[in-house]
Amino acid sequence: MPRKPNYDRNELIERARDLFWQRGWAGTSLKDLEVCLQMKPGSFYAAFGSKDALFELAMDKYGADGIERLKALAEEFGPLKALQLLPKNVAENEDAPAKSCMLSKTFLELNAHDHPLAEKANLHLLRMESEFAQLFQKAQSSGEISSPNDPKAMARRYQSDLIGLRISADRVGVDAIAIAKEIAENLARL
Repeated sequence: MPRKPNYDRNELIERARDLFWQRGWAGTSLKDLEVCLQMKPGSFYAAFGSKDALFELAMDKYGADGIERLKALAEEFGPLKALQLLPKNVAENEDAPAKSCMLSKTFLELNAHDHPLAEKANLHLLRMESEFAQLFQKAQSSGEISSPNDPKAMARRYQSDLIGLRISADRVGVDAIAIAKEIAENLARL
């Protein structure tokens, strides 16, 4: 009978996610992962198979957590207010390993090399865009916004603004909180 692992797989995936988020795919070596996860090479391969497989799990966790946070905001505050609060939450989050979006960083890093993980990152970005579009649609339906624009087009623009905000938040000397406030104010004018 195989031995039961003495680790929490989800917790290891979260730790790997944070390391990958901070350093990127190429900037994270197998040795870095072994140290971060406190695993020997054999245990690492038995648990995750490969660096790419673990990176994919970490990206899946990142994407699912982002959608879960957005849905919780929408449930608590409504669709428009959730869309207004998200940029502020991003700009003020001091607990994140990096301000930049892990998915957009991954796409930019790996797309030029036709790496399959770039497409996976793009799929996660598209899922998030779809969530934004649903919120814009709900805000239109409830009369919170009067914009006749296509919710998908508004979602694409909003996501682009968020990605720009997240990059700006990582830069020294840029007031990301002011940018987040501007994004929220622009949404109030729709």
